[in-house]
Amino acid sequence: MKYIREIIYITFLLIISTSCFKEDDRVEPYDRGDMVIKTIEMTEYYTYQVYFDLENGGVVAVNNKNDWDLGFECSDKGGLIILNTSAFMVAANSGSGNFDQVADTSGLSWKFDKSNGDPDSTAIGKWYSVELSDTNYSRDVYIVNRGYTDLGDLRGLKKIQFNKLTDNGYNFRFANLDGTDEHEFTIQKETILNFTCFSFNDGGQQLSFEPPFSSWDLLFSQYTTLLYTDEGDPYPYLVTGVLLNRRNVVSVIDSVNDFSSITITDLEDKVFSSVLDYIGYDWKVLTGDVNSGNVSYIIVPGRSYFIKNRNGFIFKLRFTGFYNNQGVKGYPTIEFKLL
Repeated sequence: MKYIREIIYITFLLIISTSCFKEDDRVEPYDRGDMVIKTIEMTEYYTYQVYFDLENGGVVAVNNKNDWDLGFECSDKGGLIILNTSAFMVAANSGSGNFDQVADTSGLSWKFDKSNGDPDSTAIGKWYSVELSDTNYSRDVYIVNRGYTDLGDLRGLKKIQFNKLTDNGYNFRFANLDGTDEHEFTIQKETILNFTCFSFNDGGQQLSFEPPFSSWDLLFSQYTTLLYTDEGDPYPYLVTGVLLNRRNVVSVIDSVNDFSSITITDLEDKVFSSVLDYIGYDWKVLTGDVNSGNVSYIIVPGRSYFIKNRNGFIFKLRFTGFYNNQGVKGYPTIEFKLL
């Protein structure tokens, strides 16, 4: 009898104590929205670079690819300098620190920035080194070939010498190869950006083309990448495609599941990549007779992408076209949805 009373008493205490806890608040399901279809207007000669935000489903910023030359990393301790690879730019280290004496391109080894975004694979490379609390500068003079405009016109040569890096910016001098039109310039870091842009035009211009890294996911642009001949020889080539925001945007391909039926569960066992050109250019292929000029681009069927954006939201995305309603190339169309 005593045992039964103890059971009843314990049960009573459990009921009372349980009633003291607040019920869990209901979590409203997040609205995933509808499928979104957008056409990106790069135009026929891929003149424009277009920054796109999947979360809000729209274009964040657009700039003419011909308007800049170099990008300067904006993080507090960053010192990376990149080329405008959409203009097919290359650079070479002269190996000399004498700015006035560097006046020709003979014997130079030209390099381009690899499209994977590896900071150790840029044409400018390590122009400074840090030892304990000291920063040392090579002060080597670089020759920069500014590449081509969207219409194929040469943009010319410049020589440049990087003098100093601080938490706030960069200092350098530049001129034409013959020494004319010499200027000294200081770039101020804008820490809300991945890179701030610079143009050699008009004595030097700092340009904030790239929007804040917290506002975009994908960059639609031309860029230089490494391709291979049928014999296996590497050569740089200008392609048109998509680059990831290097600040926390990652992607992984899905070539198995039908796009319309893809769900978040299809991500199992897939590994995201932060490689800058992971989506790249090869979601389309060129068909037809190149010699006659009778060619066109078709979208590779059955290829989808998972993209985790800078806020951690996951989208599925595929390409559905590369032409506008008038049949002009340079207008990639994407279809995407929040999962």
